[in-house]
Amino acid sequence: MAAQQLVEFVAKSLVDHPDQVEVVVSQEAGTTVIELRVAEDDMGKVIGRNGSVAKALRTLLKVVGARDGEQFQLEIV
Repeated sequence: MAAQQLVEFVAKSLVDHPDQVEVVVSQEAGTTVIELRVAEDDMGKVIGRNGSVAKALRTLLKVVGARDGEQFQLEIV
């Protein structure tokens, strides 16, 4: 799945502990939910100032979803 790999790649590029990045995909009411789990110390790097990094990840998922005809939701846990 391209969206899962995209989120995992971006997250591992941002954090200090890439070995603790975990991406879990599930289906919920016609939407693909992507859960991103990172180390507690890296949470701020994935969310970004005022949520800018998380917002950018969600925008990338919208582009991938539009291309593939799917709908994605990103949850940072």
